Amino acid sequence: MANKSMLLFAVSLVLVLLLVETTAPKGQAHAIDCGVSCAYRCSKSGRPKMCLRACNTCCQRCGCVPPGTSGNEDVCPCYANMTTKNGRHKCP
Repeated sequence: MANKSMLLFAVSLVLVLLLVETTAPKGQAHAIDCGVSCAYRCSKSGRPKMCLRACNTCCQRCGCVPPGTSGNEDVCPCYANMTTKNGRHKCP
């Protein structure tokens, strides 16, 4: 009887873990610290306050920031495709 209960528990645990893994948004399984990520992203910017404001907005909406101080936008398409009302790239 204990073996059946242990087996049922193990199977249930595996199913819960699979459910959590398959329902998490792609690339966003872990929360990101926008402040730290944007501080690094904007560290070489000529206008750091404006860069940080835009980056934090984009990070909070997308849940990601591309690595490095520029480029690498293919890692975070939401971040790369966000535009201002004038059609310019919003995210640094």
